[in-house]
Amino acid sequence: MISAEGLKEIDRAIAKYPADQKQSAVMSALATAQEEHGWLSPELMQFVADYLGMPAVAVQEVATFYTMYETSPVGEYKITLCTNLPCQLGPDGGSDSAAEYLKQKLGIDFGETTADGKFTLKEGECMGSCGDAPVMLVNNHRMCSFMSRAKIDQLLEELSK
Repeated sequence: MISAEGLKEIDRAIAKYPADQKQSAVMSALATAQEEHGWLSPELMQFVADYLGMPAVAVQEVATFYTMYETSPVGEYKITLCTNLPCQLGPDGGSDSAAEYLKQKLGIDFGETTADGKFTLKEGECMGSCGDAPVMLVNNHRMCSFMSRAKIDQLLEELSK
């Protein structure tokens, strides 16, 4: 269910912990699984649980607690917009303005995916880059700062190619 390369990555995470504590690698294992499959299906979470020797419910608790994990399908590009106060106070209307613009451009609301499966829009918590407000995260890995309407247009055009 997870590629040989993915299992090696999980094994590297497991090696960081005492032998009897391999369940401590659950967050890394879930990240690897999600990166390969796009989201964490119940079967994939069960696989991770079996691989780490822990109850499936414990894996599900982690996957549903943290916002970076997806337990239902998402678009090819998941755009997470920080809506905490510092980003709301950013220039040009901050994240409130960016949110309305993104919703209008994509034709979706937070928690929805475009009909073509290209984009999912999520609301996020602080991303630790308050001085760069408003900020967005693409696919949990790419931080985008100072997201004006022009920069949003540029990003969406780049991702649409």
